[in-house]
Amino acid sequence: MLRVTKDRKRKYVSLGISLNPEHWDFSKNQPKAECPNREYIEMLIADKIKEYSAKIIELKATKQEFTSTTLVEKVCVNRVNRKTVDTVISEHIDRLLLSGRRNYSLSVKQLYNSLIKFNRHLNIPFSEMDIAWLRRYEAFLREKGLAENTIGIRFRTLRSIFNIAIDENAVSTEHYPFKKFKVSKLHQDTAKRALSKDDVEKVLRFKSTNPYMRFPIDLFSFTYYCGGINFVDIANLTRENIIDGRLIYKRQKTKKLIKIPLQPQAVELINKYHSDESPYLFPILSTFHKTDTQKANRIHKVISKVNKRLKEIGEALNLNITLTTYVARHSQATVMKRAGVSTSIIREIMGHSSERVTQIYLDSFDNEQVDNAMKNLL
Repeated sequence: MLRVTKDRKRKYVSLGISLNPEHWDFSKNQPKAECPNREYIEMLIADKIKEYSAKIIELKATKQEFTSTTLVEKVCVNRVNRKTVDTVISEHIDRLLLSGRRNYSLSVKQLYNSLIKFNRHLNIPFSEMDIAWLRRYEAFLREKGLAENTIGIRFRTLRSIFNIAIDENAVSTEHYPFKKFKVSKLHQDTAKRALSKDDVEKVLRFKSTNPYMRFPIDLFSFTYYCGGINFVDIANLTRENIIDGRLIYKRQKTKKLIKIPLQPQAVELINKYHSDESPYLFPILSTFHKTDTQKANRIHKVISKVNKRLKEIGEALNLNITLTTYVARHSQATVMKRAGVSTSIIREIMGHSSERVTQIYLDSFDNEQVDNAMKNLL
C-alpha cells in the first residue's frame, strides 16, 4: 500500500500486488534482496510515488487546496483504465440495445466484425490504434472492395468509439489518431435519390393488374404525403397518432416529435388499410410482434419486399433512379425546396437533428434552373 499523509490525515492506496511478509523489509519499507520479482516491484512503487509527487507539484503550482483524500481522487480520475478495444465496443453495443437504438447498434456491430477480420482479435489497448494501424485497416477495407462511403462509415463509427474510450479514460487524448488521419477524405458524392414532381405523379398514378403492386405504391404515396415519414415510423403508427386531423408521432431514430397535417390523400390510405382488429394503421406489424427483435425482423422483411416491387415499378416507368420508399422521402423534401419552402421548415417536417442533415436530402437544382440563374449575369 502507498500511504498518503497530509495535515495528519492518512489515505492508503493499493498497489495491486501482495507479498509474503518474509520477503518484505519492514524497517526499510522495501522488498528484501531475495524477494521474487524485486526489481519489478521496486519499479512499480517508484512509478506510483512519482505519479503522486507530480500531482502534488501541479496542485501546489496552481495554488489548489487538497487533502490526502482529494489527492488520491484526482490521481485516480486521470489514470487510464485497462479497458480494451473489445470491451469498449461490446459495452457500447449493449448500451445502444438497451436504449432502443437497434439500427445504430447493428452499424457498430458491423465495425466490430470488420475489425475482428482485420486484426483477428481486439484484446488490444486503444493506444495501439495509431495512424499506421488505421492506414493498414483502410487498405484492408479497400482490398475487400468496399465502397468509399462504406469505408467512411466504418471510420466515423471507429472515431466515435475512440472518443467514448477517451471519455471513459480507456486511452489518453495524446494517443488520439484522428487529428492527423482525416476521416472527411473518405467521402464520395452519391447519386441523388429524388424524383421530380412529374415523376412522382407517374408513380402515384401507376396501374397494375398485380394486386401485390398496390401496397408498395400506397406506402410510397403515404411517405410522400406525410412529410417523408420513415418506413419504420409508418409501421408503428396507431390510431393514437391521429389527433385533430394531424399526424403526431415520435421518430424512432431521433426521438423528435413530429406534428404534420394529414392530407386528404393520406386519410384515404389510412381508411383503406386500417382494421379494427389491429391497433396499427397499416398491415406491417400486428399484435403477434411483441419484442423489439420481432418487430425489427418483420419490418426488415416487409420493406425488402416493398422495395423489390417498387424497383420493378420504377423500371416499368423508365425512371433514371432505383425506386424505393426512401426515394419518396428524398423527393418530397426536394419538391418542397423547389417550391420555396425554407430548409428549416423542411427540417421540422422530416424530424432531422440539424439543417445540415436536411441538406443531404435536398436534390441539386436541375439544369434549367441553373441556366435561368446564369442569365442574370448577362
